[in-house]
Amino acid sequence: MAKHWADFQYEIYLNGMTGSVPRLPTDLTRLEELAEHRLGPGPVGYVAGCAGDGSTARANRSALARHRIVPRMLRDVRERDLSTEVLGRALPAPLALAPVGVLSIMHPDAESAAARAAAAQGVPYILSSASSTPLEQVAEAMGDAERWFQLYWGKDREVTRSFLGRAKAAGFTVLVVTLDTPLLSWRPRDLDQAYLPFLHGVGTANYFTDPAFGAGLTKPVHEDPQAAVLHFLGLFGDPGHTWPDLAFLREHWDGPIVLKGVLHPDDARLAADAGVDGVVVSNHGGRQVAGSVAAADALPRVADAVGDRLTVLFDSGVRTGDDVFKALALGARAVLLGRPYVYGLGLDGQAGVEHVVRCLLAELDLTLALSGHTGPGTVGAGDLVTDPA
Repeated sequence: MAKHWADFQYEIYLNGMTGSVPRLPTDLTRLEELAEHRLGPGPVGYVAGCAGDGSTARANRSALARHRIVPRMLRDVRERDLSTEVLGRALPAPLALAPVGVLSIMHPDAESAAARAAAAQGVPYILSSASSTPLEQVAEAMGDAERWFQLYWGKDREVTRSFLGRAKAAGFTVLVVTLDTPLLSWRPRDLDQAYLPFLHGVGTANYFTDPAFGAGLTKPVHEDPQAAVLHFLGLFGDPGHTWPDLAFLREHWDGPIVLKGVLHPDDARLAADAGVDGVVVSNHGGRQVAGSVAAADALPRVADAVGDRLTVLFDSGVRTGDDVFKALALGARAVLLGRPYVYGLGLDGQAGVEHVVRCLLAELDLTLALSGHTGPGTVGAGDLVTDPA
C-alpha cells in the first residue's frame, strides 16, 4: 500500500496530546516572515530578494492564486498514491528540491543538511553549482538517494567538462542546466546591503575544489583567495551561449538533460529539437527579469508545445500543496520547491527541511483526495477555473 503523506497531520495531532507542537509553522507561506525576524538581513535578503521591485515574484504568486480548484465529489479516494515517474526515475511524489546556492549563509550544515532531508523523504535533491559544499561531500551525505546536478554554464569549457565528470562520478543522475542567469540581475535588496556572498568565497566550493579551475590560477586558492574569487567571477556566466552550444553538454553528459528557465513555447520547441530530455518552466523565482511573465502563466503554453516530446517541470512561486496541484493541472509532470525549504533550513536545519517537505506533500495528498483524485496522474486542466485577472 502506498504511503499516505496526509498521515503527517495525525502525527502532529497525536504529538499534541503530550503538549508538543510543531517547531515551525505548518502554513509554509509564513516561513519567510519568520526568517526575516530570526536570521540576518544579508542572508535573508539574498534568498528572499528579487529582480527590480519584486513584481515578477508577486506575479508568480498571483498567477497561481488566479487558478482555482474545482473539487469533485463521491469518488473513492481511500487509497492514494502520489508516486510518479520523472525522467525514467520512480519518485514517491511529484516533487524535487530546487537548486539553491550558497546555503551556508542560512545554516552551517548547508547543502548537506538539505540533501539528507531530501534523501530521508525520498525526494530528489538538486545541487547547485554554486553550493557552499563540494558536490562529492553532498553525494556522500545522501548515500544512494536520488540526486541531480544543476549547472551554471560558464565561460570555461574545461571547468564545465570537469564539473560534469565529477557529478557523474559522484552519482548525480540528471543534469539541470540553468539558462536564465548568464548575468546577475539588478537585485536591490542585495545591492542595498552590498551583499554578494561569492566575493567572500562563499558558494564557490565546487570551483575552488576543481582541478580545471585550479589550473587557471597562478597560486593555489588558499594562497591567494582573492585572485580565486576574481577568476570565478570572470568565468561564472556566459552571455554568449546559443542553442548549438548544447551539443557540448550532450557530448559530455550521457544522462537526462533538463533546461531550466524556459518560458516561451518556441524556446521549448528549440529545446526539444536540440535533443534534451526536459525543461523547467521557471523565471528563477522572480530573481532574474523584473516584469517577466509569471511562470504559472507560461506553463500551459509550454506544456501544449512540447508536453508530448519532453518532460515539463515547474518552479517559481510554489509555496503550498494546492500550488503543486495547480502546476500539475496546468501541465507540469513535477514541481521543484525552492525558497520554503531554504527558510526551513535556516530556521531548523535538516529537521526544518524535512518539516517543509512533509507539510507540502501532506497538503498535496489532502488536496488531491478532497478534489476527487487518488494520484497526480489524473489531474488536468478540467480541474481548474481561472478567475479574471
